[in-house]
Amino acid sequence: MSIDANNADPVALVVAPPVAGKPGPQKSGLLWLLNGRLAVGLVILVVMGLGSFILPLFAPADPSVQATYMRNLPMSGIHWLGTNALGQDIFWFLVFSVRNSLMLGILVAVGVTIIATIVGLSAGYIGGTFERLVMLIVDTFITIPLLPILIILGALIRGNTSFFTVGVIIIIFGWAWDARTVRSMALSLREREFINMARFSGANTFNVLTREILPYVSAYILVGFINTVLFAINTEATLAVIGLSKVEVPTLGSIIFWALSYNALFTGQYPWIVAPIVATVTLFLGLFLTSTGFNQAFASKRGVS
Repeated sequence: MSIDANNADPVALVVAPPVAGKPGPQKSGLLWLLNGRLAVGLVILVVMGLGSFILPLFAPADPSVQATYMRNLPMSGIHWLGTNALGQDIFWFLVFSVRNSLMLGILVAVGVTIIATIVGLSAGYIGGTFERLVMLIVDTFITIPLLPILIILGALIRGNTSFFTVGVIIIIFGWAWDARTVRSMALSLREREFINMARFSGANTFNVLTREILPYVSAYILVGFINTVLFAINTEATLAVIGLSKVEVPTLGSIIFWALSYNALFTGQYPWIVAPIVATVTLFLGLFLTSTGFNQAFASKRGVS
C-alpha cells in the first residue's frame, strides 16, 4: 500500500495516570477538543460524507449501468463532469464512489478496531504464555508481504468477489499493527497503582480491561479508527487496480481503474481521471487533519503540547 495509515504516533497517545489513582478534574464540556486542524478536517468529512449519502437519493439513474447516456459528452448543465467512454455520468459515478468507499472504510475500521482492541488489551494485560502465543500470531501477520499476496489473490479471483469480501480481506491483513500498539499500551498500564487497586478490590480481568485500561487507550483507538478508514480506502483502490476488487461497483478505486483502462488522459477525458484524484486527495486530507487534530487535542488536554 502506498500509504501506511496504521503508523500513527501511538506513544504520544498513552495516557499516564497519576500515581494516586485516576486523573484529576478535566476541562468542562468539549472545549478542549477545539483546534484548527480538527475543525478543518471535520468540515471536509462532513461535507463529503453528507453529500455522498444524500445526493444519491436524487440520482436520475444508476451510475454503474453502462450506455445510459451518449459517450464522451463534454461538461454541461446536465452532465456536470461529462460522460465517459462507457456512457456513464462521471459526476454521479463519483458521488456513488465516495459513498461506497466511505462505507467500506468505516466497516473495515470497525472490524479492525474491535479485533485489535480485544487482542491487544488481553495480550498486554494477561501476559505470560498467552501473550507470547498471541504476539506470535500478530507478528506473523505483520511480517506477511501484503502486496505479493494481494497480487496472487487478484490473479486467482480476478474481480469475481463481492464488496463485502474485499472488506473482509482488508480486515484480515490490517488488524495486526493496531493490536501490537494497543498491547504495548496495556503493558505500560497493567503495573500502575490504580490497576493493582482494582485487582485487590476483587475486579475480574474483564472489568479491569473494560473499566480501568480501556479508557486510557481510547484516545489511540479513536485516532487509529480514523487512520484505518484512510488505510481501507487506499487499499481498496490498490485492489481495484490489480483486479481483486469488484470494479463494477462504484468506488474511488474502480473509477480510477476504468479511467486508466480507457486511457482517459490520452483521449482528452480529463474530468474522468482528475475528478476522482481530487476527491481522493480531499478525502484523505480530511481524514488526516481529523486524525492529527484529535491527536493534538488529546495531547493538549494532558499538557503534553
